[in-house]
Amino acid sequence: MRLLQAGIDTAVIALWLGHEQIETTHIYLHADLRIKERALERTAPITTKPGRFRPTDKLLAFLEAL
Repeated sequence: MRLLQAGIDTAVIALWLGHEQIETTHIYLHADLRIKERALERTAPITTKPGRFRPTDKLLAFLEAL
């Protein structure tokens, strides 16, 4: 995880770990929420406000009623 956070390419990490396929290494990408959050921050449209989604009480009540 520290290698991924440091920006080391997943192909290099796969070689170091002895993974036969790079897809095996991609599992680690799914394990770190900070990497996901950074990726989402880079893809957010300019017009959106930064931060996490906070559902309204009305929406939560609707979902609980389902």
